[in-house]
Amino acid sequence: DQGSQYAVNQLLKYVIYTMAALWAISSLGVNMTVLWGGGAALLVGLGLGLQQTFNDFFSGVLLLFERSVDVGDVLKIDGKVGTVKEIGLRTSLVETRECITIIVPNSKLVTDKVVNWSHYDEASRFDVRVNVAYGSDTKLVKRILLKVAMEHPAINEQPSPFVRFTDFGTSHLSFQLLFYSRSLIRIEDVQSDLRFEIDVAFKEHNIHIPFPQQVIWLKGNDNKLTDEGFKH
Repeated sequence: DQGSQYAVNQLLKYVIYTMAALWAISSLGVNMTVLWGGGAALLVGLGLGLQQTFNDFFSGVLLLFERSVDVGDVLKIDGKVGTVKEIGLRTSLVETRECITIIVPNSKLVTDKVVNWSHYDEASRFDVRVNVAYGSDTKLVKRILLKVAMEHPAINEQPSPFVRFTDFGTSHLSFQLLFYSRSLIRIEDVQSDLRFEIDVAFKEHNIHIPFPQQVIWLKGNDNKLTDEGFKH
């Protein structure tokens, strides 16, 4: 696949560069034993000053070998969702939904909490939540939500969408429409489409989405204050 090919190409490139550099130094007549000894001392000094850089470097090597993140994966990092475009030895490039390229240190991909939406499966599960008024036909609400989901081209037929009746709220009945989709980067557009269609379908079937209501009782008398005013 794309991720495997990219990882192999990157590793081969770095190995070839390293061997070419060593061969060039050796062909110049440089004593490699002295070079290795001096290089070790130099690396100790550099390591203290460039600790984070080396951390990013070894994290990049780990990513290429471990492949917990591949090119083409859709990640969620620090609240941002984007597609991995390139994995380098020190940094990786992630393109967000807004077509903005973020340069991410490789150590962040290894040590921080990163959500990989597409590592094992290209489809992920998402949901749309909706409330309806008490007295609504709950079976009809379920049928409408499923129909809207199954008619959307970006929603997978398998696993099929399903509906949960999640709660009896203070002034509403709560439902959750769950579905699988491969449109990971544009999933917010898919959810927006569903809400538009749900609103239209609810109006056609006279199903109301309620607004919050409060009833206030005044202590010491029989008056009740509602949104319409006082009742005796």
